[in-house]
Amino acid sequence: MTYQYDLFVIGAGSGGVRASRMAASKGWKVAVAESSALGGTCVNIGCVPKKLFVYAAEYGHVVQQAKGFGWDFPEPSFTWQRLRDNKTQEIQRLNGIYEKLLVTPGVDIYQGKASLVDAHTVMVNGERITAERILIAVGARPFVPDIEGKEHIWVSDDIFYLDELPSSVLVIGGGYIAVEFAGIFNGLGVETTLVHRGDKLLRGFDEDIRDFAQQEYVKSGIQLRLNCEVKKIAQLEDGEKLVTLSDNSQIKVGGVLCAAGRVPNTTDLGLEAAGVALTESGAIAIDSNFTTNIASVFALGDVTGKVQLTPVAIKEAMHLLAYWFDSQPVTLSYDNIPSAVFSQPNIGTVGLSEQEAVTRGFAIDVYQTDFRPMKHTLSGADERSFMKLIVDQGTDRVLGVHMVGDHAGEIIQGMGIAVTAGAKKADFDTTIGVHPTAAEEFVTFSANALKKR
Repeated sequence: MTYQYDLFVIGAGSGGVRASRMAASKGWKVAVAESSALGGTCVNIGCVPKKLFVYAAEYGHVVQQAKGFGWDFPEPSFTWQRLRDNKTQEIQRLNGIYEKLLVTPGVDIYQGKASLVDAHTVMVNGERITAERILIAVGARPFVPDIEGKEHIWVSDDIFYLDELPSSVLVIGGGYIAVEFAGIFNGLGVETTLVHRGDKLLRGFDEDIRDFAQQEYVKSGIQLRLNCEVKKIAQLEDGEKLVTLSDNSQIKVGGVLCAAGRVPNTTDLGLEAAGVALTESGAIAIDSNFTTNIASVFALGDVTGKVQLTPVAIKEAMHLLAYWFDSQPVTLSYDNIPSAVFSQPNIGTVGLSEQEAVTRGFAIDVYQTDFRPMKHTLSGADERSFMKLIVDQGTDRVLGVHMVGDHAGEIIQGMGIAVTAGAKKADFDTTIGVHPTAAEEFVTFSANALKKR
């Protein structure tokens, strides 16, 4: 049978764009459909604008901390609309770059919602289009629990386009999205309360990292309500929200943000019509080569329910291309993926946590330290940093590296290379540190830093 396209991609996020343009550059006739803006969640309503907002929030501390270094400034003022609009202008610039990335190698772009009709057919804006292969890369969407009054809730997508910044906000959630937005609001001068149903934030991270980061969030001014859930949200006449919690206490705030995680964006995709199977969690089920139970339909990125990180989706796309064009089975490892939480302070982590290492049966040594960074000896800020190494006793291999503190995201990238390469604690020890930096602590750990376990 003759198809209109060799490959039709549903979703022009990071993974979909990479797969589309690389396949087209190799000679395939390719099309991609996107119902929103090119670049997907990361570029438009995710990591890029969020990081820009993090930068903005960090500037809120500059005036006070600069005094210890001899600087005095007039009382600062912040204009939310300027930040919002400058961010939007930058995102539009990036949208243009993504369009060029697709158009240059010859990818056809369909602006609209695509859905499957059968194993080789999609429907976009009422048009039926056939393809030998269909790749689904539509990402994930924010999850909102069934709370009374949930129509008054913001999700993370909404925050980037608010007309006004509220004077107070309640954030629901305890994961990385929740603590990042709580830090943004807090840094921009918004009275911020973080409500989490668990007894500790950041489930899945190393326990010491969780404890340390949580203490720093509280020191920064974020109010934590743990072991607590939102039962009801009521809209008041003055525009404020009255939030009732599970302990029957009430909080009046200017806005409520639900940042309780994301779920695969599988609705209205025509998956049932094409016979594409889902996992129990609602993600698209795939084998090791990103193939669904339908041989002509593939999926990658957040919609598959694996690691929800942009670089992972891009790497998956490259492995899928090698599978298609070079018949190479996918060998992508999801171990030792460096990641960062752009909260305030930052978190950087790669490899195993202490708890994961023990669960996997490793006999380990743990080296850790916390200290007041040099910068804050003059800034007067009551901020501390934390660093930790997990080392296999049998091989001396570094199994995990974790950090809370300024520039942790930048520092952990280099640590990720070391861990991926199989570096040993002895390699860290023989590396000369860059002085004076916080990062040099990773290469100066001595027996005195051994954690008693």
